[in-house]
Amino acid sequence: MTNTKRLFVLFYLISFICLSSCTSSKNINLSNQLSNSNCKSSIENAISNAPLPKPIYEIELDSLLTNKFSFAALNTANAIGVIDNLTMYARLKKDERTTPKLERRVVMLELLQKITQRINIASLEISAVASELDCEEERASQVATYLKSKESAKEKNLIIGSMIVGAVGSIAAEIISMNSNSGNTSNIVAITTSIIDVGLGTLIILNNKSIEFYHNRNALKDIWNNPKTSSFFTPSIWYYLTYENVSKNEKSLRKQLIEKWQDFGQITSSKNKDKNIELYFGNGGKYETEQLKNRADMHDQIESYITLMKQDLKQLSIEIENLN
Repeated sequence: MTNTKRLFVLFYLISFICLSSCTSSKNINLSNQLSNSNCKSSIENAISNAPLPKPIYEIELDSLLTNKFSFAALNTANAIGVIDNLTMYARLKKDERTTPKLERRVVMLELLQKITQRINIASLEISAVASELDCEEERASQVATYLKSKESAKEKNLIIGSMIVGAVGSIAAEIISMNSNSGNTSNIVAITTSIIDVGLGTLIILNNKSIEFYHNRNALKDIWNNPKTSSFFTPSIWYYLTYENVSKNEKSLRKQLIEKWQDFGQITSSKNKDKNIELYFGNGGKYETEQLKNRADMHDQIESYITLMKQDLKQLSIEIENLN
């Protein structure tokens, strides 16, 4: 075998080794967290089939309430189911100024205790749901980081492979060209090197790994499908997210969330049933890195909207305290 042929065989052997080492992929096999979540909240059983409060515009409110409380406070009181107790408390508070009696004060204290207790429970429910959303966000982010590290490692190998192939090809072409009997072999080596480099570059661009990721308990699903009763959110939180007065052209927080997801390209229009919609709002499937990051962001956005309810709970507490 001539030196030229030896070099040619050596070049292809090195190229094959580089390509094999760069394109080989390891089966991704993570722990049980890919199919089962540890984020499940203890309040799930409390949700069950609890009825959703009636919209506040369908309730005939006492003028004493509408004159003394803001709409946000009253709507929050309705969400947590204390409108009746609040009405009785406001009436007794008014009568106390004219004819104070011990019995009335005892009843007022009992009512105030019930209202305060319900505010505290609602606040704890918000914290519990928010913590579960945060846990799911971290779960998706962690897997996304894992996938990204695998992609980065493969990309690094491909770049190194491209450098090796380029260097070996250049050296081989130069040595072959020095041989007067090589003919157009050096040109063939140069062309082959370029083709391999293009192949490696393409592999770098298409370097997207995917992984099976499941979520049987899915907050995004309820936001998207808008069931009458949520299986994820408590009735008070679901009322807060879905409340809207159509006659006043008000949009619910749920609708605002979906519109933002669509406006910023996190999901497409509901008319276009693409794979992302089925993936995000179903039970899971094959996720790529960016899809996992997007899912984590969507959980974070829901969590932000839910925690806003605590501001209204605080406002309700302040207005009750200032009631005179």
